[in-house]
Amino acid sequence: MQHSDPLPGGVSLSHVSAYEWEAADGVCGGSPHLHLACTEAYVVTGGTGAVQTLNLVDGYAETALAPGSVVWFSPGTVHRMIQRAGLRVTVLMQNSGLPEAGDAVFTFPPQILADPDAYAAAVELPDGPEAEVAAHRRRDLAVEGYLRLRTALLNGDHEPLRAFHAAAVRLVAPRIAAWESRWRAGALAAAEHTGEQLAALAAGDAGHLARGRTHVAEPSRLAGYGMCGRRDAYEAPG
Repeated sequence: MQHSDPLPGGVSLSHVSAYEWEAADGVCGGSPHLHLACTEAYVVTGGTGAVQTLNLVDGYAETALAPGSVVWFSPGTVHRMIQRAGLRVTVLMQNSGLPEAGDAVFTFPPQILADPDAYAAAVELPDGPEAEVAAHRRRDLAVEGYLRLRTALLNGDHEPLRAFHAAAVRLVAPRIAAWESRWRAGALAAAEHTGEQLAALAAGDAGHLARGRTHVAEPSRLAGYGMCGRRDAYEAPG
């Protein structure tokens, strides 16, 4: 995934136009995946579609998406964006930097999840014209694993989803220390900065108000193939 610079509170922002590629089950849309430490929110800005979700609390659900819809998923919820008619979504992501560092894990079949090298190869997108073919292949592989998980869950069998959670944790284990550094420098630092401002206000210190300014971010020209669709991120404010 491409890096997005954080909004206030360490949140990242991107725009996604959901894939129109038809999957094995006849449904058009993105690559099912989950996040291990980040909550993700969809704010629908155009078109129609849906999001299919799997988790151990609610089971399987499909939520309709239309302009004005806001839906979010906490860590552990598998989600799959469904394209129906020009669906376009603004995505808000907790803990900017963590998803790009591997917090998101695709629902690949178990044999790929069990092999870190095979997983890395399946995730990789080349540069240039072959990127779309690789993104399409990656989506299809994620849907293959997802459909197995959904069928089991609909049959009352939670074990495959629990096994997927465990496999995802094993895959990301080597990255946790680096994630903590990103979190401390990003979302945690933003929260602590608010604490400093509150302390200053309580002391009658208005110094930080004199440093207020306006920031403007422009969509990146380097947008590419995200998990759910074509993705536009933002450059850092100048």
